[in-house]
Amino acid sequence: MTHPEARSLATRVIAPGSAAVDALPEKAIGIDVGGTGMKGGIVDLTTGELVGERFRVDTPKPATPQAVAGVVEQILAELRSRDEAPVEDVPPVGVTFPAIVIDNVVLSAANIDPSWIECDAHALLKHLPGRISTLNDADAAGLAEVRYGAGVGQPGTVMMVTLGTGVGTAIVHDGVLVPNSELGHAEFEGVAAEKKVSAAARERADMPWDEYGEVLRRYLAYIWRIQPVHQFIIGGGVSRRSDDFLPYVTGLRADVVPAKLVNNAGIVGAALYAAEQARAADALR
Repeated sequence: MTHPEARSLATRVIAPGSAAVDALPEKAIGIDVGGTGMKGGIVDLTTGELVGERFRVDTPKPATPQAVAGVVEQILAELRSRDEAPVEDVPPVGVTFPAIVIDNVVLSAANIDPSWIECDAHALLKHLPGRISTLNDADAAGLAEVRYGAGVGQPGTVMMVTLGTGVGTAIVHDGVLVPNSELGHAEFEGVAAEKKVSAAARERADMPWDEYGEVLRRYLAYIWRIQPVHQFIIGGGVSRRSDDFLPYVTGLRADVVPAKLVNNAGIVGAALYAAEQARAADALR
C-alpha cells in the first residue's frame, strides 16, 4: 500500500541520513521503541551525546499502535519539560520501530504486535508536538555509529549488526543510509538468521562465548557474500561483552568492531535522522 501523503519531502531531495545535510539544529529528540522498553533522550547533534539522562518506559502489552503512541507521547512530554530541551516549539523528533518502515508506514511485524502492519505512523503520531520522522531501529543505530561512533571516517560501505531479541542490520554507504536491509531475517544454515545469531538465541542455548563468536563469524562471512562491506559494527546490548566473543570473529574480508554508542545508538540516530529530514524539507520551502 502506498501512502504518498506520508512521504517526507526530504526523501525527494536526498537519501535518508545524507551527510550532505548541514546547518542542523543544536539538539533534537530521539525515541527508540523496543520489544521490552521504550527509551528517549535529548541529543546534542554536534557530539552525538545525550543531554541529561535517557528516559525509559516499559513497552505496553499488547504493544498496539495506539498503546505505543500513548507512551511516545509520555516520553516526549517528559523530555520537553526539561530545562535542556530543544528551544523550538516544534523540535525534530525521531521515532524508531523494530520493523520495515517505508515513507513512515510500518510494513513488517517480526518483533512487534502484528497490528502494526500497514500502520501509517505519520498519521498515528502527527498530533504530537514535534516534527516527527520514523525509521527502522537498526537503521537509526547504524546512522548514529557512522556519524558519531565506531564508523566515523570509514569510507565505503559499513554494516551495523544489532544483536538482541532479534538481529537487525543497517547499511550506510559513504555516509548515506540505505534503509530496511533486514538481513537478520535471511536464511542462514537452514533457519532465519536471528534464530541462531541473536543474543536471545545465545541465551536460550546457553552457548559459550567462544561458540557464539564462531556462529557470528560464519554469519558475517555469509552476509558478506550477499552484501560486501568494508566494516561490520556489532551493536546491541551484547556489544558490552564484545571482548568475550569478537576475538573469535576472524578471517573476514571486512573489519569487525564493537559499537561505541551501545544502547543509546537508536536514540541518537533517530534524533539525527529527524533533524536532517526537517532541515531538508525546509530547503524545499
